[in-house]
Amino acid sequence: MNFKQIMKITKEQYFQRQTTLSEIGAKGQDLLQKAKVLVIGCGGLGSPIAIYLATSGVGELHLVDFDTVSVSNLHRQVFFKVEDVHRPKVEVLANEIKKRAPFTKVTFTNEAICKNFVLELISNFDVVVDATDSLPIKYLINDACVLVKKPLVYGSLYKFDGYVSTFNMLNGDGDYTCNLRDAFPKIATDIPNCVEAGTLNPIVGIIALLQVNEVIKIISKTGKLLTNQLLIYNALENSQLKIKLKKNNSLIFEDIFRKSNYLDAHFTRQESALLISASELKNRLKDENIEIVSILNNLDTILPFYVHQKIPNKSFDVENFIPNFEKHYVIVCEKGITSYDVTLKLKEKFPSLNVFSLFEGIEKYA
Repeated sequence: MNFKQIMKITKEQYFQRQTTLSEIGAKGQDLLQKAKVLVIGCGGLGSPIAIYLATSGVGELHLVDFDTVSVSNLHRQVFFKVEDVHRPKVEVLANEIKKRAPFTKVTFTNEAICKNFVLELISNFDVVVDATDSLPIKYLINDACVLVKKPLVYGSLYKFDGYVSTFNMLNGDGDYTCNLRDAFPKIATDIPNCVEAGTLNPIVGIIALLQVNEVIKIISKTGKLLTNQLLIYNALENSQLKIKLKKNNSLIFEDIFRKSNYLDAHFTRQESALLISASELKNRLKDENIEIVSILNNLDTILPFYVHQKIPNKSFDVENFIPNFEKHYVIVCEKGITSYDVTLKLKEKFPSLNVFSLFEGIEKYA
């Protein structure tokens, strides 16, 4: 099909199979075309969510993500290609949408969502989709949606389990349905992300499409939503269950939002004095004074350089670490997040120790 033929495609042709459904029809398709959806996170969940929403006919999509494509993304973030490695995810994904969805306007913000601008951003959209993998950021998005009164389609993953719910929908009685703090009142601090725990690509796609399904139902006003309940799907057992949620009306979100910093290790500013760049490490690999220590859950991870010590992340204890003060230690991990945390702990315990974290981790080591 050449460019002139593409330009002749009509909405009627493009959405024919969807509008044939009596539950959608021309009216539902028109609602989708007029809708504005915000997708926060453009990785395993966000990339298929964005593509499917666009090709379903959502009129405006805005994508938010700070990250670039890495090699380890490719096995599950299937709309990114090998040649996209090191490019901004939002830019690549926006271009993929433009190739597929001629009736969708797509824009993006290439930075991390944060407290400073989240309320202003969310207020511009009809539906918000949480496709992030950071627990503090999930609570930030949730609290902002409650304050701005926007529906939120939530999705998260842990190993072979996926979680989906539609939060903060306006009821017929003028009240709003349950939100994330009704499902999980406190932010868990001991749950590893997919970098640490691992993930299988089918569960990522399944949960993403369940989120897309919720967005389409919200906009087209059809079907039964996952409100006041949390759907949990397990890929190993092919099982699912729904947990009923109860609204906690005692929460004062204005106070919660004001007092919370929602900080995540991904976005915490790292001190340059405690960092070593990939290029500097390359120049010092043959230095006999360098001692490289990997902090990874998977000790079989293939590393691009020789490592003197391999310590599983869960097993690391600063109290049991016996340093050689004649050495310069370089701590490495996948993304440079865990390694920086370990570096901080070692520096606090041993102020005179020469210890550095590999900036941005082995994923960006090239």
